[in-house]
Amino acid sequence: MNNLPTYEIYALRYAVMENRQARENFIAHDIHDGLMPLDYFVWAIIGADRTIVVDTGFGEREAAARGRDLLRTPRAALATIGIDSHDIKDVIITHLHYDHAGTTEDFPNAHFHLQDLEMQFATGRHMRHGIMRYAFAVEDVVNFVRHVYDQRVEFHDGDAEIAPGISVHYVGGHTMGLQCVRVHTGRGWVVLASDASHYYDNMLKASPFPIVFDVSQMLEGYDVLRKWADSDDHIVPGHDPLVLKYYPAATPELAGEVARLDLTPKTDG
Repeated sequence: MNNLPTYEIYALRYAVMENRQARENFIAHDIHDGLMPLDYFVWAIIGADRTIVVDTGFGEREAAARGRDLLRTPRAALATIGIDSHDIKDVIITHLHYDHAGTTEDFPNAHFHLQDLEMQFATGRHMRHGIMRYAFAVEDVVNFVRHVYDQRVEFHDGDAEIAPGISVHYVGGHTMGLQCVRVHTGRGWVVLASDASHYYDNMLKASPFPIVFDVSQMLEGYDVLRKWADSDDHIVPGHDPLVLKYYPAATPELAGEVARLDLTPKTDG
C-alpha cells in the first residue's frame, strides 16, 4: 500500500431535485416526512499522472423530460476545476441509469469501464417492463451499444483494477450491474458508493432507495461498501446533499458546488 499513488477526489454537483419528499427515498418509510432534496454528481479522480472521471451525468434532454434542475452540464462542472472532458481517456460508469450515463458525446476520447451484467441488464429481457426501464434513457443505452461497436467499452466481470490505487467492485442491487469505485487517497481508502447508497441514511438505516433490481442484494451491498472502505466516513453516497456540507470545498468560490472527498469530512454537525 505504501507504494500506491494517492489521488484527490472531487464531487461535482451538476443538477438538483429540490422538491423531493423523504418518503420517496426509502423503501421503509419513516413516520416523519418532509423535503429531502436529491443532488446529482459526477466525480473526478486526479493523480500525478492521470485523471479518471466517474459517471457522465445527464444533459438538457433528460433534465427537461424528467423535471430536473440542470445547474450546468457535467462537462461544464468539470471545467470549473480545470478538466477538459475531451482530454479524459478513462471514464468509469457505475451503472447505466440516465443520470449516470448520459452526455458521453462530451467525452469523445474516453474508454468507458462497465460491468458485463449492466449491459446485459440494460439491453435484455428486464427492459420489457416499464418499472424496470424507467430510470434508463434508451438513447443513452443505444449510445453505449455504439461505444461497444467502436471498441470504446472495457468490460469488467466483478472486481477489477483500473489503475494503481483505483479499482471497481461489483455491488448489484440497485441495478443488475452496479459497481462502486475504490480510491487510494491521503486519508486512506475512499469508496464512491454511487447508487449503492443514494443517501447516508439508506446505508445507516438499512433502508434502500426504492428504485431497485434486487432488494436483498442492495442490503448486502452496504456490507460490500464497508468491506472496501477504511470506515463509514470513507464511504461517499451518490446523491446526498450532505456531501457538500461535510466535505471541504474545492475552493472558496466553489463552496456548495464542488467538494474534496480525499480530505477528512466533518460529520458531527
